[in-house]
This record gives sequence, C-alpha cells and structure tokens, in this order.
Amino acid sequence: MRFVIHLLLLVTVALGIGFGLSYYALTDGRLFGAAVVGPWIAWPDVGTAAPNPYTRGHLTRTAGLQLGLSEGLQFTATTDSAGDTLSLACTYRIAGKTPLATFWTLVALDADGVNLARPGEDAAMRSNAIARAHDGAILIYVGKQLAPQNWLELTGTGNFRLVLTLYDTAVFSGFGTGGETMPSIQREGCA
Repeated sequence: MRFVIHLLLLVTVALGIGFGLSYYALTDGRLFGAAVVGPWIAWPDVGTAAPNPYTRGHLTRTAGLQLGLSEGLQFTATTDSAGDTLSLACTYRIAGKTPLATFWTLVALDADGVNLARPGEDAAMRSNAIARAHDGAILIYVGKQLAPQNWLELTGTGNFRLVLTLYDTAVFSGFGTGGETMPSIQREGCA
C-alpha cells in the first residue's frame, strides 16, 4: 500500500512539473525558442516554413495573425526594464534605438488584445511620425498622464503589454552576436 501511495505521489509530481514547464514554454518561452532582449520578447521562428515545436505551440495558444519571416517581427513587453509588470496606473519612458527596419509601430494592448489608445487619438506610434534625437534614438512616453514630445496616450485600468512590430527587418539574421539593441522601458511614476 505504501508503495502505491509513493508511486501516485511521484506520478503527480512528474505530471505537475511537466504541465508547468509546458505552460511556461508556451507563455514565456525564454528557454524554449523565444528571443529576449531586455524586457522585449520575440519568437524568431514565427514566420518560417517549419517553426520549432515550442513556436508552433505559442502560435496555437495565441491564435494571432502572424507576419511572415520576410514581412517583419513582433516584440512584446509585459514588464519594464526593472522587471515590474506594466500598469496603466503608471507612465513609462521608452528610450534608445530600435533595430534597423523600414517601418515600425508601437501599440499598447490589454490582456484581451484590445488597443488601449485613447479614442480619437492615433491607435499606434509610428516610426515615420515621431521626433528623434540626432543619433536616431527614440524617446516615447506611454501612459495616461500628459507627457512631452512623443506621447502614446492610454485609457483603462489594470496591466497591459507593449507590442513593437518591425516591418521589413533583418533583426535575427545575426541575432545572438551581441549587437542586438532594443529600447529600454523605464517607469517614470505612478498615480
């Protein structure tokens, strides 16, 4: 009887670990096919003809329309550069350089994928419509509080995610060489 109880306990623990790692691989994926640069996460195999099994699982779970490899790549951030969850109660500063791309957009989405831009305002920040520093760096403020320069005004409450979509980019052609660059996400303050 004692053997059966230990065996059931062992099977339960093994199943728990297996399901937990599977869930982690499909949601976060940092160790299983996702590329991480600071707070930004991308799945570089998304647009390929034969993505790895973890990328296929991620695609199935998100059920989103994905760009082809030659069309572009999406980076998603759910935390700031300090690792804190992005909250609509706070204002964030996105600063730095983006990878080389013909065009890019930045949107803020809630957990259901609804765009959080204030109604009547642009739904996204676009690379061709922002002021840049002389070296090409960007400075964008995201939040509900009025901010100078480039400002993506948001509405709502709760947590959100930022999605930076690079169009016509070769960002992963040499990925892993140490030259990757993505803008930082710094929390400015919270209400």
